[in-house]
Amino acid sequence: MEDNNLFDVKIITPERMFYEGKASMVEFNTTEGEIGVLKHHIPMTVIIEPGILTITEPEQPKNAALHSGFAVIKPDSVTILAEIIEWPSEIDEKRAEEALKRAQDRLANKDPGTDVDRASIALKKAICRLNSIK
Repeated sequence: MEDNNLFDVKIITPERMFYEGKASMVEFNTTEGEIGVLKHHIPMTVIIEPGILTITEPEQPKNAALHSGFAVIKPDSVTILAEIIEWPSEIDEKRAEEALKRAQDRLANKDPGTDVDRASIALKKAICRLNSIK
């Protein structure tokens, strides 16, 4: 028996089709805050902020580290065009911890040559990666 609350989810990166399937809910961060999408959501397009993407499938939820991109939300589908997205198994924890430390050091250093926006984004991405594997 088919669940009438399921909708299509596609996540595409420049390199691959990251995910294609059915879900009852998708949750992720946008520039306007965290969003949870259910079937029959109003149509909208949103810009993605780094954070954990949760896809609630009939069997169990799946999490991934979603770093940037945008999402097109329709009543019966969600399409995410992601610049970077990673399953927890694809993340190198040591490398993520090193990136976190570098970003924290850059922000704490207060060096006038530091690109604060870039360091802040690097910090968010490192935190996102580490949170996805915990």
